[in-house]
Amino acid sequence: MDVETAVADAFREEWGQVVATLIRITGDWDLAEECAQEAFASALRTWPRDGIPASPGAWLTTAARHRATDRLRRDAVGAAKLREAARMPVPDHPEFAAEPGDSGVTDDRLRLIFTCCHPALATEAQVALALRTLAGLTTAEIARAFLVPEATMSQRLVRVKRKIRHARIPYRVPPAHLLPERTHAVLGVLYLMFNEGYSASAGPDLLRPDLAAEALRLARVLARLMPDEPEVLGLLALLLLQHARRATRTGDDGVLVPLEEQDRGRWDTAAITEGTSVLETALRRRRPGPYQIQAAIAACHATAARAADTDWAQIAGLYDQLRRHVPSAVVELNRAIAIGMAHGPAAGLALLDTLPLAGYHLLAATRADFLRRLGRHAEAARWYAEARDLAGTEAERGYLTRRISEVVSVPGDAVRRAGEARPPEEAP
Repeated sequence: MDVETAVADAFREEWGQVVATLIRITGDWDLAEECAQEAFASALRTWPRDGIPASPGAWLTTAARHRATDRLRRDAVGAAKLREAARMPVPDHPEFAAEPGDSGVTDDRLRLIFTCCHPALATEAQVALALRTLAGLTTAEIARAFLVPEATMSQRLVRVKRKIRHARIPYRVPPAHLLPERTHAVLGVLYLMFNEGYSASAGPDLLRPDLAAEALRLARVLARLMPDEPEVLGLLALLLLQHARRATRTGDDGVLVPLEEQDRGRWDTAAITEGTSVLETALRRRRPGPYQIQAAIAACHATAARAADTDWAQIAGLYDQLRRHVPSAVVELNRAIAIGMAHGPAAGLALLDTLPLAGYHLLAATRADFLRRLGRHAEAARWYAEARDLAGTEAERGYLTRRISEVVSVPGDAVRRAGEARPPEEAP
């Protein structure tokens, strides 16, 4: 294995643990992240010379601890923390092994997410902090998930770290009876972590399979821990049903393949069967919530043998329910797509003008697709071009470029006929 691959693997597997260890000892989030970053940078410099260590996590934690120790040594007020850091065991030491205590959470990564989601913080702050600190998402990626500018998200993260420091909010796993008050935020972390893996916000590729798979793994662990929580089961069902389509979401050239053009024979039928079974179990609890509703929408798509068999009227009705739980513009966009598919593109198009999603590429792409289906190809081309310029991945830009070529090369009536059976890809 080459060094760059080893460091990338270590980042995915060890980043959260390294940062969490330093936070627990120093109580300083910024210091912990900076020292962890320096440790990974040091690995890129020294591993080619010295070889990849047998335990990368131990090496990285020790390197990060040494950097934190040096920083604290230069700070007179850090004397007490320095003494604690000097006594901190390295990861191979038995004392370092994660213990579930009375929380019942035995998975290291899930323990860290529960630790990060402290109820003294706003839910959005809990989720954003966990995504940045433990999932390794960049501030830009988190900002796109929350549909806010990167500078805004950066300021929010600074403020929440300051609050943790000033309020002396402890960094530890809560006991089992306090887990439910953190579950909503934990679900949000796993949901957005999966979304970034399922549909990346930027870069050459649409998919980040390792990130999506890790979110799904953690959802399974959480479902085993909380088998009677319907929303936990709803999230697991949703991720299973979405993940079932992963092999067909891009073509051999890496370009996005929209839902209606995917080869349904290549969908993961085992994951679909498991997802629908988990969803049925959740719905029997008779406590509906947003993740169960989204899973039901995903099931409508996953169980339709052909795109033409999709029950868009039912999907529109489910979005009506979802908007009562999650009154967001993205939900309204998806509802408009469903209504446009159920009742015609003009009906869907009329709903788009009310959405406060300026600068969101999926809004522009949806508008373009409705216009294409109405035969207004010149307008469609302009909106496809805007969507292409706003899209964050090469996979999406390639798809939108292809759409532009289609609408500018087909006369009006032919465009209308060609587009009638092609729904736009749903927003994530």
